[in-house]
Amino acid sequence: MTHPLTTALFALAAITASASPASVTADASVPRTTWMPDNGNGTYTNPLFYDEFSDPDIIRVGDDFYLAGTTMHAMPSLVVLHSKDLVNWEFLSYAAEKLDLGPEFRLENGQNIYGQGIWAPCIRYHDGTFYIFSNVNGRGLQLFTSRNPAGPWQHRSFDRAIHDLSVLFDDDGRIYAVFEYADVKLIEFKPDFSGFVEGSERVIIPRGSAMGEGHHFYKINGKYTIISADYAPVGRMQCARADKIEGPYETAVISARETMGTQRGWWCGNVGQRGAVPGPGAKFDMAKPGDNEFGAAPLHQGGIVDLPNGDWWGVSMMDFKSVGRTTFLSPVTWKDGWPYFGLPGNLGRSPRTWVKPAVAAAVAPTATYRRSDDFSGPKLQPVWQWNHAPAAGKWSLTEKPGALLLHSLPAEHFLVARNTLTQRVIGPESTATVELDVAALQPGDIAGLGLLNIPCAWIGVVRTDTGCVLRWYGQASNETIDRPLASARVSLRATGDYDSDLAQLSFSTDGVAFTPLGEPVRLPYQLKTFQGTRYALFAFNTAGREGGCAEFRAFRVDEPLADRAKNLPLGAVVSFRNLANDSVVWANRNGMLHSARPGSPEAQSPAARFRVLDRGKGRVALEALDGSGFVTVVGLGLSGDVRLCKQETEGSLFQWQDMLRGQCMLLSLKNHRYVAIDPQTGEPYSAESPGARPDRKDGAVFKWSHASDP
Repeated sequence: MTHPLTTALFALAAITASASPASVTADASVPRTTWMPDNGNGTYTNPLFYDEFSDPDIIRVGDDFYLAGTTMHAMPSLVVLHSKDLVNWEFLSYAAEKLDLGPEFRLENGQNIYGQGIWAPCIRYHDGTFYIFSNVNGRGLQLFTSRNPAGPWQHRSFDRAIHDLSVLFDDDGRIYAVFEYADVKLIEFKPDFSGFVEGSERVIIPRGSAMGEGHHFYKINGKYTIISADYAPVGRMQCARADKIEGPYETAVISARETMGTQRGWWCGNVGQRGAVPGPGAKFDMAKPGDNEFGAAPLHQGGIVDLPNGDWWGVSMMDFKSVGRTTFLSPVTWKDGWPYFGLPGNLGRSPRTWVKPAVAAAVAPTATYRRSDDFSGPKLQPVWQWNHAPAAGKWSLTEKPGALLLHSLPAEHFLVARNTLTQRVIGPESTATVELDVAALQPGDIAGLGLLNIPCAWIGVVRTDTGCVLRWYGQASNETIDRPLASARVSLRATGDYDSDLAQLSFSTDGVAFTPLGEPVRLPYQLKTFQGTRYALFAFNTAGREGGCAEFRAFRVDEPLADRAKNLPLGAVVSFRNLANDSVVWANRNGMLHSARPGSPEAQSPAARFRVLDRGKGRVALEALDGSGFVTVVGLGLSGDVRLCKQETEGSLFQWQDMLRGQCMLLSLKNHRYVAIDPQTGEPYSAESPGARPDRKDGAVFKWSHASDP
């Protein structure tokens, strides 16, 4: 949907975004150190962010794209990102630097807004002004406006709640919102946003029409279009359309079953949204869902946007284990008037790796945030957010240059401690390390590095009447482990494999050799915080008073899997094993791609080795080393239609799907389906698979390894 923008505002927004000091641009000559979706070869690999970015809403203004997302109880709130190509995003602003609507927003009087706060924002642009609408549970609808998306933003509140709304500025100047779950309701704003038009609220799509929540409202080619998400019985996206705003609407599913080959993470089932914050001694019901259970995880809740050339793209989110819910980019294919996520021949399923959107701008691979922080700047890096609204005057970057000082405030335990500074963990794996000086702690103070989740865990220093003790605490087991601490300085570390929902805490007295402390920390998702796990710097006092202060320096995040340059082995000779049954991919004597038993003569022959030939933009051709030819999809791609052909054709092209950790899929560019076997039948390969199951054992995912030339 195109929105006009004045030249002056366009230039201001573009300059502001490109000058953002928060982002990291890749240098092609050195290995990458942080996750970037842009592969540097004209393609991207999902997710856009390997840290939490939930409930995405997107708009285009001229040649610029803007994305807003949920921040809940984290402050500052309501993040706004900017992009020129939909793949590389830079931080632009927080619409609410501090959302303080009552004591619960400040963790005061035993109250909290865990899992509440800013939900499912709707970002819009109209007549020179940017608008962001978001409902805050218990406090009603909030509206943020600005002439410049880099801020500052003005804030006003409405006296009623509108859940998961989306707003449409219609062609006749009237302004509408759709909202609610299942029963989709319509309401009209007054032109000056002083309230709602009396009597305008009505149900336009009745319950029973397979619609959900998290709506995105558009008018496209004269048709009113509503995209929504549902979590029951499983995550999916559906669309409604009508010629008139009041309906009648017809509906269809536009994305389903897409998990990108990712299983649901561990789940904590007895911690609910509106329950009390569990303290020490609480019991937790944690379990791993079935290997192929969907739950709410598959792609859901997001919107669509058009490019200046008329192409359409979609953003949506997926539950991504302990990272939380994060954002994926999908090509959109219109068919019969419906905007399906996916490619022709495989509608409703999205590729993990695909060609970047066709925009005019040439954008270098960029990461949205700088995650490491030496605390030498005049303000915190934008990646940081406070757990609830911070207490002014109780933290500082200026008292000691190059250090973050947290003055301890009274709290019973970590989850209710004020002025806890957090940033989202980043996957697939990362390590956060920080130096802590505890010389200024007072008796009753506890300071350290935590994993903010429920159940939580932390490693830190406890100041007693007789000195300091190093302590590990795990809420899941309610276990405490103490170690003597002779020095006032200690380095603390959290190392996480967030695809496995596990982390390990450790410490070092010399900053070099780290000693693990405590058991591995299980990181389930739960609905109390309603967020993924966060790294947290904290200081609080358990003696019921204000205490001393903790001094944090040199916070560093390392991502061992960030550099994916070798994940596409162009020019190399490789062999493939199918994850479904460990069989070796083999060019059989009858000219078909088939399976060979590991260790068999066939599996060790040149017919089971393939040279990966670069065909540009992440596309490859596979040439068998036995001289039988190129792996080629013929016909409809049925079983037996993945052949070895002497001449390379369009059926010989595959988009290599990087599944990380030496795993891949092969997307045929002939029919946009994946090369796969049925592991139960013994058939030869087909190109029929729509995509991987969560457990990756349905025959479409391979483990590849380097092989030698014969």
